[in-house]
Amino acid sequence: MTLRALHVYSGNLYGGVERMLTTFAGLRGVSGLEQRFALCFDGRLADEIRAAGAPLALLGDVRMSRPWTVLRARRALRRTLRDARPDVVICHSSWTQGLFGGVVRDAGVPLVFWLHDFVTGETWADRLARRTAPDAAICTSAFAGESLGRLWSHVRGDVVYPPVPQPDTPVDRAALRAALRTPADDVVILQASRMEPWKGHRLLVRGLAAIRDLEGWTCWIAGGAQRPHEEAHRAEVAALARKLGVASRIRYLGHRGDVPALMAAADVLCQPNVGPEPFGIAFVEGMHAGLPVVATAIGGAREIVDASCGILVPPDDPAALGDALRQLVRDADLRARLGAAGPAHARALSDPARQAERMRDVLARVVRSARGSTTQSP
Repeated sequence: MTLRALHVYSGNLYGGVERMLTTFAGLRGVSGLEQRFALCFDGRLADEIRAAGAPLALLGDVRMSRPWTVLRARRALRRTLRDARPDVVICHSSWTQGLFGGVVRDAGVPLVFWLHDFVTGETWADRLARRTAPDAAICTSAFAGESLGRLWSHVRGDVVYPPVPQPDTPVDRAALRAALRTPADDVVILQASRMEPWKGHRLLVRGLAAIRDLEGWTCWIAGGAQRPHEEAHRAEVAALARKLGVASRIRYLGHRGDVPALMAAADVLCQPNVGPEPFGIAFVEGMHAGLPVVATAIGGAREIVDASCGILVPPDDPAALGDALRQLVRDADLRARLGAAGPAHARALSDPARQAERMRDVLARVVRSARGSTTQSP
């Protein structure tokens, strides 16, 4: 029997959740699982789901300040549920759960919440989500799952790591480095993430300043600003780099659609979060590329990065970060050893087919339970 699952999400930004959904959309041949998608916003995520050939419904742009857009999207989801007849619906994020969980409940369809963040339970989206308890939750990491009780104390949560595919695009390493004004023999330290302050760009710059006396390295910072506060953050990072004397050794690459190629042309992946990462897809992508990973020992990084494939440093400790980067810039053998262990570790954590099967098993249990309850009811 095939399980029909409908993923519901906003779709207006692009980051780890969106990459996960795109990966699921492109999966074929996962036994007993048929996946559909419903998004509010038509943009990059919608384009990638279409390109993957997965069924997609658009619910319409939603602005909380315009209540009629919420009502319109809820009506559109009702039509989608009627037409697609899913066996189970997955709402991704508190925002989606809060807006659409009640619609799914009213339709009598089993409801699963995917917890992507470590939630406080205090935001307006969390409070809205709390009104409709799901039948079960999927947590993107054990760390994120620790916060599930802040939404619902009685809901079971299962951990399913995001699927991260192994890229297979050939890369002309020398040509890419030349295009980015990087000496062919330099050790390239890459950060590839959204321009969010908690991603640790300022800490990275301070760590780089600790090794400014060391020759033979360049840093690439990839990731474009999507919102005004991210633009301001980028300007602050650049100003700090100038103040600390490392501006000439940093390349700001902006938004890139070729992050796997950047990783293939780099030597070290460094993302020293100052706020906890719920999971950390970029860490797994770096391992797939054979890069040693440097991260701070908080959040999901502690579940992903170990001594076989990377270095964890204390948060908010530029000196410790600088020491880790100094070791890796100086020691090619250390880089090679840590990088060589990465691909197998990445597959063990986030093989797409395996993670889709884990998700299917959780969803199937929820559906069986719901059907059993219906059968037993008078």
